[in-house]
Amino acid sequence: MVEEPRFELKDLPPEAYRHLLQTEGLITQHLDLALYHLIKLRASQINGCAFCLAMHTDEALKHGETPERIISLDAWEESPLYSDKERAVLAWTEELTLIADSGASKATFDGLKPHFTDDEIKWLILAVVQINSWNRIAISTRARYDRAVFAHSASAKAPEPV
Repeated sequence: MVEEPRFELKDLPPEAYRHLLQTEGLITQHLDLALYHLIKLRASQINGCAFCLAMHTDEALKHGETPERIISLDAWEESPLYSDKERAVLAWTEELTLIADSGASKATFDGLKPHFTDDEIKWLILAVVQINSWNRIAISTRARYDRAVFAHSASAKAPEPV
């Protein structure tokens, strides 16, 4: 049985919610949007966040991602659909999302270096932390994704609520 929402996302403390949205906007200014969608989707898969999976699937599709790559994301290590750069980011996303189990290994961190500058890696860290924060907020509140409410955020490179 699906539990009813505990409260609406708009009911989060406004100053904290505003800062989360601002951080989201900063990240989108510094990362390739297609890459950020992969980060959001993979972390949301790992965390089991239905709200975020629905939202970020919609957004990724609207920004040109293919259904095949979204469906194959859970098996990215075996799929030929992802570049070496994307694989490095997906490995890093998994390690940071499961940090209690895997830490943030030197090998996975070093795997980012051929593809990203130190500044870009810092933004990747923030991106993974950000979606993990949104996942925890959405899961703990039992938030439900309403495509009509969030449709505007997928149409532009703008801050997203979750």
